[in-house]
Formats: sequence, C-alpha cells, structure tokens
Amino acid sequence: MKRRIVKKESESGTAILEFAITASFFFMMIIGIVSAGHLFFTHNALVESTRRGARYASLLAKPSTESCVNNSTTVDPVKNMVLYGTPEAGTTTLVSNLQASNITVCYSSDYGVGQGTVSVKIENYSYTFAILATEIEMPPYQTTVVGESAGTVPGVTCP
Repeated sequence: MKRRIVKKESESGTAILEFAITASFFFMMIIGIVSAGHLFFTHNALVESTRRGARYASLLAKPSTESCVNNSTTVDPVKNMVLYGTPEAGTTTLVSNLQASNITVCYSSDYGVGQGTVSVKIENYSYTFAILATEIEMPPYQTTVVGESAGTVPGVTCP
C-alpha cells in the first residue's frame, strides 16, 4: 500500500523564500569582500607608487641645480613614474583617479651623491568605494630615501 504525502498549502513557497534571503545575504558578503579587496589593492598600489617614485628620484639630479641644463624637468619624470610606472607620460595610470596634483616631490637642501634625502608623497587621494558609491579619503603616503647617484655620471658635470 502506497502512502501519499500531502503538502500543506501553508508551506508552499517557503523554500524559495529561504533561498532568496540566504542568497541575498551571501551575495552582499561577496560584494563586500571584493570591494574590501580592491580597497587593499589600491592601498598597496599607492604605497608601491611612492616607493617607485622615490627610488627613481634618488637617481636624478636635484631640480634646483642651476649649473645643469633641463634641471626643472626632473620632477615631471618622477611624477610620471608614480602615475604610470615609467618616466614618460602614459595613457593609463597605475591607480585609478590618481592625478599629478596629488603627488609632491621634495628634495632636502643637502641632497647629493649619497647624502640628503628625497621624499615622494601622495596626499588628498579619494578612493571611491563600490558599496554605496561613497568616497573614502585615503591617508597620505610618503617614502623618503637617501640620494644615491643623484644623476651624476663619472666625468660629466650634469646629468
């Protein structure tokens, strides 16, 4: 003898409702995890950009070296190194929405071969967080290194 299972009318659609609530919760968690991951990626990219720029700047002559030709163009390649990863201006920045106006390059007064320091700083950068499209003001990022070759080439007075 077969028994017939009868569903109660009051329970129809319960599984769909439970799935909808559970799936929406997990979907929101996944979006939050991906958004937080992108925020941490941007943080690391900003740190690495200042390091790359400072390292490159330590190999160049100080912009205020009057005896050298084209010394005023030293800061632009450093900013390009921070923005694009190369001394030449590119088309796509390493960090989205990062502008040259966010970057400051500062040489110490005693900067030279193996002495003094150069600092590269990124400040006033706003990160657009994917959730609710809110902007987060990122803290300033700064890297300071000692002058290495300072643009000197043996036997040549200016780089």
